[in-house]
Amino acid sequence: MKIYGATIDNEGRCLHYQSSVDIVANKCYFCKKYYACFHCHDELEDHLFSAWPISKDSNEKIVLCGVCQSEMTAKDYQEHAKCLNCGHLFNPGCSLHSQIYFCSSIRA
Repeated sequence: MKIYGATIDNEGRCLHYQSSVDIVANKCYFCKKYYACFHCHDELEDHLFSAWPISKDSNEKIVLCGVCQSEMTAKDYQEHAKCLNCGHLFNPGCSLHSQIYFCSSIRA
């Protein structure tokens, strides 16, 4: 899987977020590309990052672990503090941006 953005390593860290736990890429609903962060997306695309509409039973894989390239659902990502495949920890501060990456309403 390709992680787009101003990445600085092969685990998806970017110029905006560079800690050891900044390894998650999120998929934009509009362009369906994984980006290291919404800043990277908005700097490189001709549209703003579009949050993915999710429901409690959504099985769409829209989050990517940069370490092992494993995709997961938003629910799995939000309920765990680490990758379910490789066990690498995620940045707990990312929850502050949750509304940027996920929304609860289904778009027409």
